[in-house]
Amino acid sequence: MTRWTNWAGTASASPQHVHRPRTTAEIAATLQRIASAGRTVRPWGSGHSFTAIAAADSDALDLRHWTGVERADLTTGHVTVRSGTTLRELNAALDALGLAMTNLGDIDAQTIAGAISTGTHGTGAKLGGLATQVVALELVLADGSIVTCSADERPDLFAAARVGLGALGVITTVTLKCEPSFVLRAQERPEPLEQVLEGFHDFADENEHFEFYWFPYGKNALVKRNNRGETAEPLSKVREFVDYRIMENVAFGGLCRAGRLMPRLVPSLGSFASKALSAREYSDVSHRVFVTARNVRFTETEYAVPRESVLDVLAELRAVVPTLKNPVMFPVEVRVAAADDIWLSTAQGRDSAYIAIHQFTGMPYREYFSAFEKIAGAVGGRPHWGKMHDLDADVLRSRYPHFDDFLRVRKETDPDGIFANTYLDRVLGPA
Repeated sequence: MTRWTNWAGTASASPQHVHRPRTTAEIAATLQRIASAGRTVRPWGSGHSFTAIAAADSDALDLRHWTGVERADLTTGHVTVRSGTTLRELNAALDALGLAMTNLGDIDAQTIAGAISTGTHGTGAKLGGLATQVVALELVLADGSIVTCSADERPDLFAAARVGLGALGVITTVTLKCEPSFVLRAQERPEPLEQVLEGFHDFADENEHFEFYWFPYGKNALVKRNNRGETAEPLSKVREFVDYRIMENVAFGGLCRAGRLMPRLVPSLGSFASKALSAREYSDVSHRVFVTARNVRFTETEYAVPRESVLDVLAELRAVVPTLKNPVMFPVEVRVAAADDIWLSTAQGRDSAYIAIHQFTGMPYREYFSAFEKIAGAVGGRPHWGKMHDLDADVLRSRYPHFDDFLRVRKETDPDGIFANTYLDRVLGPA
């Protein structure tokens, strides 16, 4: 028996069987055996989801040996990658080909299949999440059959499977629409929070990638603007080490541990962190700007809200924080995305703003997360599928116009529910 725990330590499981296939044929044969035995199975990525979406009590499919780029067309930019490949590995492989993904989040530990299946995204008012860059998928269904889907081939399966929660089958390959490598010019600096909120929509529209971090109890926000540039002028190795490794990880981790030990100091520590923010400008190959090291562990929930509601939601959140019994040690992250047509995408059908709230590991978070969930829910907020939330299928159905379309495809591809687990039973209903 293998004990599995996710990155944040918020979910664990002890599957009876762990399978580590090395080919599509092995994946198909494994699923056939599991289905014949009447067991269930969950595919494993890197365990970076904060929920129990990957938790497997019966069988687990560990895809760590199913990695790498299968083929790349430099003319079209279409790159087919095996599903167990991490974003870090993918970025390196694309870099070697002179290609890049158009948009990324700030963490690259996830597998490509896990990232798209849970709706991972970056920021950009004119850009969608990672799943919008997918042009085709290959999956192994519950009966062991191998199928492909795209906008032209099995379009309903494609609309469902790009953010499929691992509920429809095991993704074996992902074909992405990439583009020639490009440089991003990064501008990161502290700005007064009130100024950031007042100009939020203009800032989001004026920059290709815009986001900010608000430290509760502080008056400043850390604002990040990334736009395309011509030449790379990266930070020096010393500056990169000091800013990202020391200040954003070692020093910040120390502040967090102090706050966990002495909660009464958290407001002062948060105010200090806000004042200690520094400015920097540099340019580099895109994935090196998108991605930053995250070594301080935390718990997180995130909601996508209609972009026009974001300032009201933030105002209510700011009002709630001082009333909490337990103080908040971690910053709030705010990003944007364009509407898309993927059935269970958090940005389906509407331009969205993402508000992610966090708490340092080991510190109480439930009161804070519950209060935010109510605020976001009042405007139809949709929780990130890989981050913590308490919503069930009845509530989620009201927030996704294509929820029942997804369930129909699920029934067609997995009629006996071999991909089910407790998390999916809650968010989708029993298979």
